[in-house]
Amino acid sequence: MSNVRVLVGTRKGAFVLTSDGKREKWDVSGPHFAGWEIYHLKGSPADPNRLYASQTSGWFGQIIQRSDDGGKTWHQPGTPPGEPTTTPEGMPKGESNKFVYDASPGTGKPLTTHQWYDGTQHPWEFKRVWHLEPSLTDPNTVYAGVEDAALFRSTDGAKTWHELAGLRGHGTGPKWQPGAGGMCLHTILLDPTNPKRIYVAISAAGAFRTDDGGKTWKPINQGLKSQYLPDPNAEVGFCVHRIAMHRSRPSVLFMQLHNGGGALRSDNAGDLWHEVRGNLPTDFGFPIDVHAHEPETIYVVPINAESGRVPPEGKLRVYRSRTGGNEWEALTKGLPQRDCYVNVLRDAMAVDSLDSCGVYFGTTGGQVYASANAGDSWTPIVRDLPAVLSVEVQTLP
Repeated sequence: MSNVRVLVGTRKGAFVLTSDGKREKWDVSGPHFAGWEIYHLKGSPADPNRLYASQTSGWFGQIIQRSDDGGKTWHQPGTPPGEPTTTPEGMPKGESNKFVYDASPGTGKPLTTHQWYDGTQHPWEFKRVWHLEPSLTDPNTVYAGVEDAALFRSTDGAKTWHELAGLRGHGTGPKWQPGAGGMCLHTILLDPTNPKRIYVAISAAGAFRTDDGGKTWKPINQGLKSQYLPDPNAEVGFCVHRIAMHRSRPSVLFMQLHNGGGALRSDNAGDLWHEVRGNLPTDFGFPIDVHAHEPETIYVVPINAESGRVPPEGKLRVYRSRTGGNEWEALTKGLPQRDCYVNVLRDAMAVDSLDSCGVYFGTTGGQVYASANAGDSWTPIVRDLPAVLSVEVQTLP
């Protein structure tokens, strides 16, 4: 019987939850890196015991952690064995913590400015890693989406990082601006049928695609709408919250857009988007995901946009569409239906690939809910973690 490993990043550490294929009883390991913000941790599809984690702090800075044994032990891959992991001043040490924008003549782009909240231009400044996306085929290759928005890649197991500067420098960079949570590259999707195609999403710039392995990029935002943009045909400037795809149809994308758009889909690799909000109670939410075996079954968690960013009516509801959007049903069995005022963040939903697809999500109240029947009913795996920032799932042999 297969096993399941759920990787949870929180405001105060990482947690590893494990169960067998029944998904009824769960073991909890953690907190790893207690007290640190773990924006994201994810396992390699090529080696499930290889895990990467983004450990960050406004005081101590950014650290990349790696595990080669499924989360039992961790190390900073950029620090040679035997050397201290911090400087005498207590700051993080190691090449894996260095994310330097590439302005070199050979491979980089000039380090221009981007738009600030007040409309003025502001210099690019690295702050943290929001998302880690391991290669589908090589456990030593991993991508990092960072704030201020850029895409980095490591090919040596996160020891060193190099920017794919064509994204930041393709021409629209000076028009990018931060959303409420910063100017972050938070979504990275790798096409399993075309290793040169990558999708990314940036708040608040939009979605972008490369078809040549990251050398050149194009905005893919046609059809998106925003009440905050005076130009109805703007090329960038959209606060995309999340994009998702099914590995069997990598040209079909689903998106959560900041209110004014809500749930959208594209059937041509992002070249054109159309709304599929249908009967959803709001046009705002952060996560969106796709059933492991049903490419037209998608999941969202609607949130009130302007009323505290909490569930409508205080009822925590996952909505499922089995038609690729427009027709949605509320999934409420096992979820609190009164006085619930939590949020579900963009990286805090995932699915497993067992025959009966499991769906998982975490809340800012510290609960992680699991459904072993594609959302028909829910059970809290844990209730009292710190605020959940990310949830990823591994289906293990």
